[in-house]
Amino acid sequence: MAPEYAMHGQFSVKSDVFSFGVLVLEILSGQKNTCFRNGEYMEDLLSYAWRNWCEGTAINLIDPILTGSSGLVPDIVRCIHIALLCVQENIGDRPTMAAVVLMLSNLSLSLPVPSGPAYYTHDDISPEISLIQDHQNLEN
Repeated sequence: MAPEYAMHGQFSVKSDVFSFGVLVLEILSGQKNTCFRNGEYMEDLLSYAWRNWCEGTAINLIDPILTGSSGLVPDIVRCIHIALLCVQENIGDRPTMAAVVLMLSNLSLSLPVPSGPAYYTHDDISPEISLIQDHQNLEN
């Protein structure tokens, strides 16, 4: 669910774009957009995807079932890039679905650099501490 709808009840066509981006990340990663254990801490799919993107390890996000055909990996990483554009926090930065279709169908088209996704922990607290605190708050 798009954050602007969840928090303020505001719905727009860009809310659907957000949902599309989440769906693409779920399909490519084989993970649901819920908290899951990643090493020693809990992490949600958007944070996991964004962290891996920023670290240059987007390939870590890909479901191993999909990496059997290594020739597809660049296309899958491009889909992750497009999905991250769709889940950007700023509604105005998200592409339209028409733009998404163009990005998916025209592989020579340069993609803009995505900004942080909605729900991503981007304050001064380390991501590990913040995610643990979020998980503890959910349990209470």
